Order: sequence, then C-alpha cells, then structure tokens
Amino acid sequence: MAALLRAVPRLPVPAVWGRPLYGLRCCNGQDPRRWVGSRPPTSKEKPPGTETEKFQMVYRFDAIRAFGYLSQLKVAQTALTVLALPPGFYWYSQGLMTLNSLCLVGGIAGFALAMLCWMSYFFRRLVGILYVNESGTILRVAHLTFWGWRQDTYCPVADVIPLAETQDRPQELFMRIQQYSGKQTFYLTLRYGRILDRERFTQVFGLLDTRR
Repeated sequence: MAALLRAVPRLPVPAVWGRPLYGLRCCNGQDPRRWVGSRPPTSKEKPPGTETEKFQMVYRFDAIRAFGYLSQLKVAQTALTVLALPPGFYWYSQGLMTLNSLCLVGGIAGFALAMLCWMSYFFRRLVGILYVNESGTILRVAHLTFWGWRQDTYCPVADVIPLAETQDRPQELFMRIQQYSGKQTFYLTLRYGRILDRERFTQVFGLLDTRR
C-alpha cells in the first residue's frame, strides 16, 4: 500500500482529468477537476442548515482520485469475472469444458469477489478531503462509495475524538478518525496527504503528538 501511494503522484495525469466535472465545485473555490467522478457527490446524514453554509477545506489527499478509478476498475473486473460463470456451467454440461477448468473459473470469481469486498471496505473509509464549516462545529468528510464515486459524510466536531487521544501516531501510514458515538471510522494519511489549514485542523483534531 505504501508503494502504491508513493507511485500515484508520479503517474501522468490522463487528459480526461483536465475536463470540467459537473457538480464537483468545492465550497472554498478549489478547482472542481481535482476529484474523481462525473456526477454530483452524494451526502450522508446531512445536518439541517448546512445547504447554505460555507465549508473550508483543511485537508486533501490528492491520490484519492486514483483510488476512485481503481475501485471502479475493480468493480467492472469482478462483474465480468462473475458473468463468466453461467457460460462456464453451460459449456461444462455440454462437455466443452473440463471440471478442472470450471473450478478454476469459479476460484478466480470467488477470489475477485473477496478482493472487491476487502478493497471496498478500505476505500470507502479512506479520506479524500476534509472540510470544516465557518463556525467550526461540523466536519465534512469526502470519501468514496462502493462504486468509486464521491460521497460526503457530516460529523459533529464535538463527536470527533482528538488524534492525541488515540493510539495512532502521525508517523504511521494511516491514522483513524473516530467518533465518541462509535459511528463510522475513517482513515487519513498525514504522510501523503496535505494539511491546508493547520489552525482549523487543530481545532478539530487537537495538537498532534509527534514524540510518540
């Protein structure tokens, strides 16, 4: 995973990323072309009154768009692999395929499904962008869906556990964003991500203890 993160920023940017993407303009005026997908982001548990409130970007993980395309590619590859099973059973019933070949196709399909579940579990919790509203009470987490599209999840800042109170260290590859309520846990990387507004970031997550 660390090797993949190091390799992503060096990859050439495809031309399609240079086209404007509908509905992905960031609230602080950032370039909307810097996020994966071609549809407006969906929102999860959106608090009332946030439709007109401005959010400031405080953290960004540029490689999230590569993970989004990788997730979409994995979904397509798994679908094609599973769709090959019915013809395989038919060919086996007609004597056109051996049992070993059928078991091989079934094993590949099962492995592809298992890898999709594992990758989806991680990608859906990997933080792409963090926003904080002007009053500093709501944290907006932009991450991926199962299909590789963007989704925004809103968390009360008061419910976010400061990073200094967790067992994670800033030097580690990933740190967890946890909530006192025990809701969804997210992962962010300070090694490869960028803190754009350190003051607001500190207001949400507290001071980072780099001595541990």
